[in-house]
Amino acid sequence: MGNLTERDLDALARLMTGEEMAYKKAQLYARTLTDVSLAQEMERVAGQHARRFSVLYALLGGGA
Repeated sequence: MGNLTERDLDALARLMTGEEMAYKKAQLYARTLTDVSLAQEMERVAGQHARRFSVLYALLGGGA
């Protein structure tokens, strides 16, 4: 996928930033929640954000 325009790259960068921030927040919530089931759910949510970040990174030719 080497024919990405500057606009495409900008959009991917914004999406990746959003996914990274959501991952970090979910990880923080998972560490601070005292309810075990909620903490586990936040870990699951964090994993989803990490996977989406990896897919976006792969679109840039970054592997995975």
